[in-house]
Amino acid sequence: MTLTTTAIGGPALAQERRIVTAIPGPRSQALMARKNSAVASAVGTTMPVFAQAAGGGVVVDVDDNSFIDLGSGIAVTGVGNSAPRVVDAVQAQVAAFTHTCFMITPYDSYVEVAEKLNELTPGDHEKRSALFNSGAEAVENAVKVARSYTGKQAVVAFDHAYHGRTNLTMALTAKSMPYKSGFGPFASEIYRAPMSYPFRDGLSGPEAAKRAISMIEKQIGASNLAAIIVEPIQGEGGFIVPADGFLPALVEWARANGVVFIADEVQTGFARTGDMFASEHEGIVPDIIVTAKGIAGGLPLSAITGRAEILDATHAGGLGGTYGGNPLACAAALAAIETYVDEDLAAAARRIGSTLFERFTAAQAADPRIGDIRGRGAMIAVEFVDPETNEPDAALTGRVAKACHAEGVIVLTCGTYGNVIRFLPPLSIPVELLTEGIDIVLNTLENA
Repeated sequence: MTLTTTAIGGPALAQERRIVTAIPGPRSQALMARKNSAVASAVGTTMPVFAQAAGGGVVVDVDDNSFIDLGSGIAVTGVGNSAPRVVDAVQAQVAAFTHTCFMITPYDSYVEVAEKLNELTPGDHEKRSALFNSGAEAVENAVKVARSYTGKQAVVAFDHAYHGRTNLTMALTAKSMPYKSGFGPFASEIYRAPMSYPFRDGLSGPEAAKRAISMIEKQIGASNLAAIIVEPIQGEGGFIVPADGFLPALVEWARANGVVFIADEVQTGFARTGDMFASEHEGIVPDIIVTAKGIAGGLPLSAITGRAEILDATHAGGLGGTYGGNPLACAAALAAIETYVDEDLAAAARRIGSTLFERFTAAQAADPRIGDIRGRGAMIAVEFVDPETNEPDAALTGRVAKACHAEGVIVLTCGTYGNVIRFLPPLSIPVELLTEGIDIVLNTLENA
């Protein structure tokens, strides 16, 4: 029996994988030709198909092919695409007003989103929030606030980090291609420390933290350091989960030395890892937490939330932006947050993660090319290696991803070495679709 999910204002969307043309189909090919003539060539695409509808656990293209979605638009549509509460909230808001600029004539939904973030993020201290448009913009503002509060300039990011594509966030990002190469010079006073990467460094969390802190103290000095910024689970870098104890040791050192600890939860936030925020699993309370992606069900919104004394230290007018906290995005965020909580999507993420771990762990026993399986909740990665050398196998990863796409499954690759497939399904995905998607990935791996 084919499952369906209701599309507001339209017919139910069948929850099925359906391939009716070669991939890409003729309509997608025609649109890609137009894209190549109209859009800057540097704006690439993972899939050669154009979407016309999405919901539940599928994306349907303009040729009526229906793909199992294991990417969620890079962890954005955690509540599902066109989630009913989000659609209703946005439709009501767009009929009321689309923009006034919160800095000119404010509106209550911005305040409500800030209140929700202050309530839900880790820690029971007094907090403040500010809203922006993208993850990169929020990261930049977190750094601005930390520098203003401490009166210091240096910022430490980590190996394999990804924080965005703007000038400052490119400096924070580790990987050169395609994010940084040829785009310098970059913002100054950015330094890089070694990350805990258990699969490759073999260090315990405390050992890896000691190594990082030693480098920070010797090469920068705590007296010059405004902030440490780290993803609790690294995203683009390969879903690297630091060894237990790594992040708590960094937080303890930062507290003792007057350094602001910033958790970049752009990809890990909002139930994705099985907790509302990944920092909770690590038992850490960041001074500032950065959120975006899953916050608003697909509408552009981001935020920084942190200790009141830190965010209030910046002068009036120092934070803001014309579109920051747009009323449509705020309405969507309130509906998305309600959905995460009321439908217990954190539990759904844990169930998804258990299924992925179980299936790929079983496959690993028979296939030594699966070097590592890691992640939490519905944020799971498989790292592919040469079984003889343990070196990254990006070619195999590319073959598997391409074959999955041809078979109707959206998967994303990542990792500093390009040898990781990451799984980020919508938390609303039906279990049957998830199972079928995993079956196809494993079949393509067997034949790659």
